[in-house]
Amino acid sequence: MNNKYIILSAQIISTLFTPFYLPTVALIAVLPFTYLRTLPFLFHVQLVFVVFIFTVLLPRTIIYAYRQHNGWSSKEMSLRHRRYTPYIISIVCYTLLLIMLACFNMADFVSSIISSALMIQIICAVVNKWVKVSTHAAASGGVIGMLFAFSYISNFNAINWIAFCVLLCGCVCTARMILRQHTYHELFLGVVIGIVSGLLMVFLV
Repeated sequence: MNNKYIILSAQIISTLFTPFYLPTVALIAVLPFTYLRTLPFLFHVQLVFVVFIFTVLLPRTIIYAYRQHNGWSSKEMSLRHRRYTPYIISIVCYTLLLIMLACFNMADFVSSIISSALMIQIICAVVNKWVKVSTHAAASGGVIGMLFAFSYISNFNAINWIAFCVLLCGCVCTARMILRQHTYHELFLGVVIGIVSGLLMVFLV
């Protein structure tokens, strides 16, 4: 395969599976195995849509506007010393969503998903002071950790979902390496942060 096709494939994977999609993907994956599956489909759509707005649409729009205001390309924005603002924006949006969920007394498992994603953002922001940890890898690992924890708590067989997410995590990490955005150690650290955060927050929240 020609190098340009490999790079194009890596760019597509990296774009499609951006860290912002972690809460939405995790919610869609877990919903069928919870008591909320008995509620109308329209409720599921509305819940996923609200999570999508606060964890994808809102932070990405604000970050894009901030990048355009400074005249930076996406590659320039990814420099380690410029990654704090996107982290802060995401953390604020996730926190607002958690507050809203608490006000509406939403199911604990939804809050645990958002809390896991929020914890991953906070840890990555702190670790970023020393290492440019991969949030793509952390988000992928977070889905794996959350699925494992939910399957244990709710006693359902999620082996197929977990296997798929492990494969997807490998693809995402490979894509980030092909694009030379991260080293192996930065990716490995991201996956570990994601899995541990996903496991702990689901068990604790």
